[in-house]
Amino acid sequence: MNHLHYELISILRRGGAVLILASLVLLPACNRKTGADREVWAEVDGQPILREQVDKIYRGRATSGSEAVNPEQELSFKLSILNELINNQILIAHASRARISVSEAEIDTKVAELQSPYTKEEFQKKLADQGMSLNELRQEVRQSLMISKLINKEIAARLSVTDAEIASFYERNKASFNVSETQLHLAQIAVTSVPDPEIRNLKNDDAKTPVAAERKIQALYAQLQNGESFAKVAQEYSEDPVTASGGGDMGFVRLSELKAPPLKQLVSSLKVNQMSGILTSGNSFHIIKLLGREEAGQRQLNDPQVQASIRQNLMNEKEQLLKAAYIEVLRNRAKIENFLAARVVEDGGAKAAARK
Repeated sequence: MNHLHYELISILRRGGAVLILASLVLLPACNRKTGADREVWAEVDGQPILREQVDKIYRGRATSGSEAVNPEQELSFKLSILNELINNQILIAHASRARISVSEAEIDTKVAELQSPYTKEEFQKKLADQGMSLNELRQEVRQSLMISKLINKEIAARLSVTDAEIASFYERNKASFNVSETQLHLAQIAVTSVPDPEIRNLKNDDAKTPVAAERKIQALYAQLQNGESFAKVAQEYSEDPVTASGGGDMGFVRLSELKAPPLKQLVSSLKVNQMSGILTSGNSFHIIKLLGREEAGQRQLNDPQVQASIRQNLMNEKEQLLKAAYIEVLRNRAKIENFLAARVVEDGGAKAAARK
């Protein structure tokens, strides 16, 4: 493996993989019937939240390294999860009353997005590990999208940020806009000439021989020259498992991190939104695109990117605040019974932890 290939791979691997399925299992299945052997830990307006729903989420988080170290911590985590489920059930019910709906096409798109970083077999294993069927996943995706639409309607549409707020934020955080060295925002399309059983692009397309790889990269380059979206081509055909699902996005890379002279010289010569030719590296081919460039030095308030960054930061802060208050208002209107919390108080914590 030569320096160019090694450097591209090392830059990509630093980000690591993100398991996005975990965020979806926060949503309860509201219409499940409660059997005699299924313990109800809370009710929201008469709708039960079961112990097994909390346990399922807890097990999923425990496998990611966030498990408790003693029974009291485990019970505390489960109380927190139960509170999340209560909030979500309140939001789902309110979204239904507000006649917010989600189409099957929207669900299909989201499920495909969730599946894209994995092979079919890997995705099925992820679902099995969480004790979930594809139909259950689709139901949870539906509920997740309903909540997102509700938040956009009730909260995001009300938010605004003034120029004075942006200026004030900049002055308070001026040092953070001082770029120590030039950074490049890169994207890539990669094709390898060896078979990969875990290919992760949307077309499940894998070049398995040097001849096939060269033919494929030439065809992809022709698509790009004819105006096809770089991100779309990367998602559908790139063979890098880390960046394909994100449209080839490699994130920002410091110029000093590019040790290999050919690569450093190449990306330094690119203009923003310009792509390279086909780069050959051992048994792989790459096409690089420069998405953005941050020069070293103090970035000024009149820089559109600075203003956009600050505006988004302030919008996020306001959204979090308003969302928290909004949920509390809805909780005040709901009839909530948290049986697990009541049991913890009644037992003084220790007994409840022992029999959780």
